[in-house]
Amino acid sequence: MIFFLNILYGQTFSISRVHYGGGGDWYSDPSSIPNLLKFLTINTKIKAEHEENRIKLSDKELPSHPYLYLTGHGNIRLNDEEIIALRDHLLNGGFLHADDNYGLNQSFRREMKRVFPNKDFVEIPHYHKVFHSYYDMPNGLPKIHEHDGKPPQLFGLFNGDKIMVLYSFESDLGDGWEDEEVHNNPKEIRLNALQMGVNIVYFALTQ
Repeated sequence: MIFFLNILYGQTFSISRVHYGGGGDWYSDPSSIPNLLKFLTINTKIKAEHEENRIKLSDKELPSHPYLYLTGHGNIRLNDEEIIALRDHLLNGGFLHADDNYGLNQSFRREMKRVFPNKDFVEIPHYHKVFHSYYDMPNGLPKIHEHDGKPPQLFGLFNGDKIMVLYSFESDLGDGWEDEEVHNNPKEIRLNALQMGVNIVYFALTQ
């Protein structure tokens, strides 16, 4: 998408949180995105907004929000209009980072299967560019919260050789981006989460 290329040449970058239905708390971790954007501005040459945008997939303005972020606990349910809008958006260069905040997995995978019935998530290996796009993270996706005690995994939905959707599972990056006093994560854990967030942004801009 031309918009992503323009960001590398000075246009302001923003993250748009998806406001979805179904009962899940799409608004969770409210300090996470502002903290990631601040970290991005301080540590890279990307100019970033200070606050998140919020958008419903049915909004007419969706095409002007190329970088989407989705998180929360519990159920996600997209209506038919939203399914079509998200599919068109992603096929036309949009990018979605979905971050499992525990309890998201089953409904998110179900809805993405409605968006792309013929596509399956593919696990992203540690040597993939997304783990080395800005910071070198040879161990892959960092583990921020235990959840079910499973290892963290990063999955992608591809359109040809490009990733349209990155799904961070059993990691909870958003909790690591939150204000320090919210979860009392050690500084090293928070730094790993923020660096991974920067890597995902850089990957989306340069893939």
